[in-house]
Amino acid sequence: MGKMVVEAEGVCPQSVPVLDVQYKSSSQADIKPADKISDAVLESVILQFLPYIRSGSFADIGPRRYMEDEHILIDDLSSHFGSVLKFPKPSAFYGVFDGHGGSEAAAYIRKNVIRLLFEDVNFPQASEVDDVFLEEVENSVREAFLLADQALADDRSVSSSSGTTALTAMIFGRLLMVANIGDCRAVLCRKGEAIDMSQDHRPIYPSEKRRVEELGGYIDDGYLNGVLSVSRALGDWDMKFPHGSPSPLIAEPEFQQVVLSEDDEFLIIGCDGIWDVMSSQQAVSLVRRGLRRHDDPEQCARDLVMEALRLNTIDNLTVIIVCLSSLDHCQEPSPPRQRKMRCCSLSAEALCSLRSFLDGSANS
Repeated sequence: MGKMVVEAEGVCPQSVPVLDVQYKSSSQADIKPADKISDAVLESVILQFLPYIRSGSFADIGPRRYMEDEHILIDDLSSHFGSVLKFPKPSAFYGVFDGHGGSEAAAYIRKNVIRLLFEDVNFPQASEVDDVFLEEVENSVREAFLLADQALADDRSVSSSSGTTALTAMIFGRLLMVANIGDCRAVLCRKGEAIDMSQDHRPIYPSEKRRVEELGGYIDDGYLNGVLSVSRALGDWDMKFPHGSPSPLIAEPEFQQVVLSEDDEFLIIGCDGIWDVMSSQQAVSLVRRGLRRHDDPEQCARDLVMEALRLNTIDNLTVIIVCLSSLDHCQEPSPPRQRKMRCCSLSAEALCSLRSFLDGSANS
């Protein structure tokens, strides 16, 4: 993903199908709110399935001259923070940041994302997931995205023309919450079916196009103001109005959340270099086959990147695979054992005895 002025080679006209899911965003009235997860639902499953979390990642510069992607994996937030913060268990955090206009913005976010998300905004603490915790987490993450955007404006080491998309995924107990701005994508595998957990923010999509034009922006050949291939990003302050003024380019995240079950096998998080050349379902099918063979999420992430390169992607590539099921759940079932047939040889004397026995049986 990139600015057309900086990286014209990043233009790819291929559209990626988006599955029918509901998204939650305070800035778009036309997007239906995500189904609210009630306390009753959470309480009814509290003693049931809990995800068995392990992850792997792989990144490659691809055909680009520079690597502008960054990512982070924390499989156990409780261990990471120790006694400083208290989370429902298991707890995990993942993020992919696809930079453009230089690597400064993405590198800054990767370096500071833990502080921005969990420390500067007074992230909520709890031992169990309930409605109050859900709402507080969403508000906290939204605030953190906006603070991160402002931090890029204030940091003199980051060029005003540098920006980054951002997709974060958090797991607390059975809750999976994804926050996204830009065109990275999170895809959940549920019994082999791909379920999009984020929506790409492209200027040509109707809801984004309408918002951009209402705020004085324009779309030229699929690019915001003729420059940027996404309609939401952190940074890019050369394209934003002063802080506090509405801009066509925003840093407001959209959220999608789901209560995980035994049917949920793994989550794929990838930058647009993956999704420019394959669908969500194609990626899920490839990863699922790999996990059933060897149960190695890092190898699956590498295989997905290699497949995108084989399909001639023109961007940097970053993939995180988060496994949610137990090891046994992911293993390919063993084929039934077949009875072995033994071949025995007979001596000449035994063969004559057998022939005499058969001849006698026939005469009688």
